[in-house]
Amino acid sequence: MLITLAIIVAIPLLFLATTATVNAVATNAEAAEITSYGQLVPVDGKHMNVVVSGQGSETIVLMPGLGTAAPGLDFQPLIQELAAQYRVIAVEPFGTGLSDQTGTARTGSNIAREVHEALQYLEIDRYVLMGHSMAGIYALTYSATYPDEVRAFVGIDTSVPKQPGWNERVPTDAIAVLKDLGITRVLTSITGDPYAGGPYDEKTRRQLNLLTTKNAAAPTLLNEVDNAPTNFEAVSGMTFPKDLPVLLFVRTKNIDVEGWVDLHQRQAASVDKSRMITIDGEHYLHRTHSPLITQATSSFLNTLSSR
Repeated sequence: MLITLAIIVAIPLLFLATTATVNAVATNAEAAEITSYGQLVPVDGKHMNVVVSGQGSETIVLMPGLGTAAPGLDFQPLIQELAAQYRVIAVEPFGTGLSDQTGTARTGSNIAREVHEALQYLEIDRYVLMGHSMAGIYALTYSATYPDEVRAFVGIDTSVPKQPGWNERVPTDAIAVLKDLGITRVLTSITGDPYAGGPYDEKTRRQLNLLTTKNAAAPTLLNEVDNAPTNFEAVSGMTFPKDLPVLLFVRTKNIDVEGWVDLHQRQAASVDKSRMITIDGEHYLHRTHSPLITQATSSFLNTLSSR
């Protein structure tokens, strides 16, 4: 019986030791495969990666949602469409893409300040802010802090204050343990490539997966996840500046938040000039509906004065 018990205990321990070792070796090997793109700019004593595209007279700054491992690549379909008319700046906040990790708390105010510092380095002081998902929460703080710089806000299925589930916490300690033990890598190999079938070539898909493995459970991202309820609470009851034009794209498929469309309708109604467009798509609308987003954004911006 003791021998049987020892075997029962040893098998999972041996499995975890194997997966942890394989994960450590694979992680080191994959780091050498990651190729540079964009440019690194100094921010808060570290380096933040930004991707600059297009030559247009008007600038659009792209901000990613929470958990986007490589924004400069993930936004690629939208960048390609927008760059025909605009100068497009895809910012990779700390802990994403090729940007450094940071020990600074991932509060909305810190993230806004860091993104602004990157834009200042690039001498960009007038732009349209376009964000996906959680960027909608950060954009509220950003537009209130730098109102003279933001010409308009365009949201791509963005989060809104007081949306149901805003205060739910995620067990980030467990996520970190699963990554270190290699369990996350095993599960990923079973579920398959999340970018397969998407609008990315094979090389880009490979880089997206490499950077997902690198950043998905890194300390900076986990800190941002931990801070998500606090960041929602910080903008509770907050609206965009009344004179800030707002364009919102909202999904109508696989909606997992009660009242999702209504919440965006109310947000759009809180400013003087706004438009909300529902799209028959899922959360990552910029991957599947970039031409539509670009055309509607252009039409909306063309209606604006020189605010």
